[in-house]
Amino acid sequence: YDGTCVFCRIARREEPGTALLPCEDEDLVCFRDIKPGAPHHYLVVPVKHMGNCKTLKTEHIPLVKRMMEVGKAVLQKNNFSDLNDVRMGFHWPPFCSIAHLHLHVLAPASQLGFFSRLYYRINSYWFIT
Repeated sequence: YDGTCVFCRIARREEPGTALLPCEDEDLVCFRDIKPGAPHHYLVVPVKHMGNCKTLKTEHIPLVKRMMEVGKAVLQKNNFSDLNDVRMGFHWPPFCSIAHLHLHVLAPASQLGFFSRLYYRINSYWFIT
């Protein structure tokens, strides 16, 4: 736990302004992005503090898969069912604003605006899927 990390505080329910969405994985939390790039824009975050995506190793593959499953489940619980029109990924340092691992889940990807299409561009120098 890092008390200076806003995502650690959100995961521990210490940020009253951020509502956590129902999540079936006790090691992860999910909440809405404060600057949504799509009608559905959620962040899936490990409760335990982890560095950004650059710190991921082979042993983290199951964690990333669980993060993606939570993202899909949250979309479905929020009445979005076209999982072919979803964009998920991580911002690559130095393009991530919070140094705590977080998966962006955006839908429908077909409705991303001009800047969001750039900011969340698949496998760019700054956003990896």
